[in-house]
Amino acid sequence: MESGSPTSRAVRPYNAKIHEQQFQDFLREVGCPTDIPEDEIFPFLRSLPSATVTNAQTKVFDKYNPSLRWAFQPVIDDDIIYRKPLDAWKSQLWNKVPIMTGFTTNEGSMYVDKKMSDPSQFRRFWKDLLPELSVSDLDTIDRLYSDPSADPASPYVEDREGCGLGPQYKRIEAAYAHYAYVAPVRQTADFASSQGVPVYLYHWALPRTVVNRANHGDNMYYESYNKSITGVSESQKELSGTLHAYLTSFITQGNPNAIKGRCSQRPEWEAFVPDEPCVMTFGQGNEELIGGSTAPPAKFVKDQWAREQTEFWWSKVPISQLA
Repeated sequence: MESGSPTSRAVRPYNAKIHEQQFQDFLREVGCPTDIPEDEIFPFLRSLPSATVTNAQTKVFDKYNPSLRWAFQPVIDDDIIYRKPLDAWKSQLWNKVPIMTGFTTNEGSMYVDKKMSDPSQFRRFWKDLLPELSVSDLDTIDRLYSDPSADPASPYVEDREGCGLGPQYKRIEAAYAHYAYVAPVRQTADFASSQGVPVYLYHWALPRTVVNRANHGDNMYYESYNKSITGVSESQKELSGTLHAYLTSFITQGNPNAIKGRCSQRPEWEAFVPDEPCVMTFGQGNEELIGGSTAPPAKFVKDQWAREQTEFWWSKVPISQLA
């Protein structure tokens, strides 16, 4: 499972306020008459040229994209998605198959505002994205992601000069990454492994660029052991080969360790245990692609990174599924 989990971001009822608002925006963009009966809306839409529909949907998507409240998202419709994802996990009524899932260090870098400069923008972002957050919740987020403009020791102080990055970029990138991807993926591992399924959790940590670092989906370039990666250097070849070996073994056997292959010396990847969470890290400490040194391709370690933040976001999953 890649790119998040069932509990990633917001999955709301079909008639949630934000969905209704976005649909009305869409109807205005296509020129739908305001007095048209509801049962005639879809026949009207079907009568339009496809360009009218696609141009309208692009305009609406672009309107909400800066706040990451994306239009036209999956909804709880009581048909295809007939219950909240969190309730689905708790029901234990799902196909029990081995799972490999994971996240990258900088999941948020391709999504958030790279120019964010003022701490008020950081707080407003969360209030807009999740209106049900309380003042206390927002204060907790401020504490978990200390403001670099007020705390010189904050890990989110921006030190990349000449890249045009705002002082709040590193902070909002980390917070959104944890909310939207890291915490939900860990929740998959926690729920599934607690219900008797072997889960193999990974953390992709190799920075590919100075600005985006270990970006969302970066691991996919390394999965197929292709020449565009293996031809870069011996270090990148070894990293790709190691990941490829784990994946092919998992795909064919349901276990990333079953087939040794050419990377037979790779670390043992143990199944996830909720009470003692561990993770396979890939590319940790290898900064070759941004001018640094190399490091071993994979290490199996305790899953301690951003734990407090993860547990906070777990506690807020229910409000992502409200109307």
